[in-house]
Amino acid sequence: MLIAENRPRNLSWVHAGPLLFGDWGTSRLYVLGLAMAATGTGSVFYLGALSVLMACVAWAYSVICRVFPNGGGVYAASRTIHPLLSVVGATLLLGDYIVTAAISLVDAYHYFGLPEGPGQWWLFWACLGAIILLGVINWLGAKSAGRFALIIAIAAMGFSAIIALMSIPYVREGFKYIHFDTTVPPQKQWVTFTQIVLALSGVEAVANMTGLMKQPVEKTAKKTIWPVLAEVAVLNIVFGIALVGVTGMAKAGLLTDFRFTDEQVKNAAMKVLAVTSGQNLLGPTAGFVLGKSAAIVFGLLLISAANTAIMAMVSVLYALAQDKELPKPLTRLNYSGVPWIGLIIACCLPAIVLFFKRDIEDLAHLYAIGVCGAISLNVACCAFSRAIAVKTWERLAMGALTLVMGSVFVTIAFTKHEAAIFAGGLVAALMGVRFVYHAISPRTTDPVPEPQIGWMAELRNAPPRLDPSKPKIMLAARGRDQAEFAVSLAKKRGATLFVIYVRTLRVMDMGSNRPPQIESDPDAQMALGSVAVLARESGVPFFPIYVTAEDAANEILDYTVTYGCDTLIMGKSRRSLFARRVAGDVAARVAENLPDLVTLITRAAAQDSPLRSAPTPSPTAVSHSRVSDPTDQPPPT
Repeated sequence: MLIAENRPRNLSWVHAGPLLFGDWGTSRLYVLGLAMAATGTGSVFYLGALSVLMACVAWAYSVICRVFPNGGGVYAASRTIHPLLSVVGATLLLGDYIVTAAISLVDAYHYFGLPEGPGQWWLFWACLGAIILLGVINWLGAKSAGRFALIIAIAAMGFSAIIALMSIPYVREGFKYIHFDTTVPPQKQWVTFTQIVLALSGVEAVANMTGLMKQPVEKTAKKTIWPVLAEVAVLNIVFGIALVGVTGMAKAGLLTDFRFTDEQVKNAAMKVLAVTSGQNLLGPTAGFVLGKSAAIVFGLLLISAANTAIMAMVSVLYALAQDKELPKPLTRLNYSGVPWIGLIIACCLPAIVLFFKRDIEDLAHLYAIGVCGAISLNVACCAFSRAIAVKTWERLAMGALTLVMGSVFVTIAFTKHEAAIFAGGLVAALMGVRFVYHAISPRTTDPVPEPQIGWMAELRNAPPRLDPSKPKIMLAARGRDQAEFAVSLAKKRGATLFVIYVRTLRVMDMGSNRPPQIESDPDAQMALGSVAVLARESGVPFFPIYVTAEDAANEILDYTVTYGCDTLIMGKSRRSLFARRVAGDVAARVAENLPDLVTLITRAAAQDSPLRSAPTPSPTAVSHSRVSDPTDQPPPT
């Protein structure tokens, strides 16, 4: 009996909400300034229209989460129509993430208060250094990055609420200065509106979380989406009015201590509000400290958003390679479960963009076309694909939303030629790589394996039933010497042997049920199959377990306790001290959380192939029951 599990659904709305805000809410940090720069005192009306559009898109994505409970977003939706269309959708999403990383890093340094000037080369080198640091952190698979992102998102939401309260006096003043220029032609108003729709960016992230959301996904997704929408949409308007009041009073000479330039307002509007409202309410010193603290948190939130975008790019490339749209090497995982080739590419792409463009407004144009393209295609596929189960009225509503979002996309393409070249060039480049890959390595149907040979046949010959009267041993180590030791110990004690192989995978869900399966994981087949052969030869009952998860330690603990194992065998880590400090030591975490009645044996394995014999090194027993030699002592009871 082969036990194979995918990642557990442990993401509740309480955790998914801040994660979504970290993507969706981040756009406020540059959208407010861009709206002010583009429309002046009329920006509030544009932000109001944007909030209505955001509500419509949020509703559409609540439906998308319902019909795609295993994740996928635009990639999964467009694949229901044609694989080639899914490549286009993935490319548009890739463009969105590339510019997300670039614009987030640039704006982060503006919030940190470093010298202004988009043309200065120090900004490029500073952003490049941040990209390299994020790449190293993700290479090591540091789970602390996810916890950091959650903490920063919650802190940013807290500071946003505080600034909203402190800005109330400026909101009252803002109504005096709001003015909508009715002499501007409607077509120009529409073009201006399309310049701030990048506030929609981040909503696609919720569709990629559904594969990890707690059931029922529809309910969890709604609880995730609507509170974040309410915060983002309402506070965007509040902050927009306050910003009009602050700048209006400053130009009227009513704020003598206002020292911000128009460029600073455009690049860091929330910082301007935080410092100005803080000084007005708390005094110059305390207000300045509060404003600077908020600016630092917002800057860290932007860096966290860049990190999320980088890993999202890795997920896009991984999904395309999994479906054989791009070369297979993009699916190769390093020790931490990260597709390392995709990670290198994901770090290089925003660096290339930043080499040419470092102005917030220029980057915003590149940003918006990818955002709108991905959302338009996702909603359109749900509206027109008969393979997607949506209600008739939902189809009609999504069709109308497709017309709006499609119009925004076309407008940006025609009015911002650089954005059109960027999106078109990216699609052409990916299609070119796909064409060459298929020409060199044409697709072939995988042969059906003969059931009497191969590792999978051996694994499926495991006992169908578990004898509860026998002791149970869990092996969570690889290598033939580890397998021989575990089989020998199980035979000596008359125990049942469980062997767990955790395929660590740290990418966002991009397609429905796309985590690696044991049938396509030769390393896992060899590791588990080797133990199966030795166990069969020794007459030891054997149960292989294959799990895909982000956290190996939790899975090992979970299955050890679930099956009532009294002994756990693990190998000592070969990773460097630095890597263990950053990403965590699996064996140490297991030892810390293992129940008292379970004996933990950690062994330094010989560095050999699982197919070659090797001398068995002496084990080191680590147990709360202080068993020093597990081969001679009975398990704790």
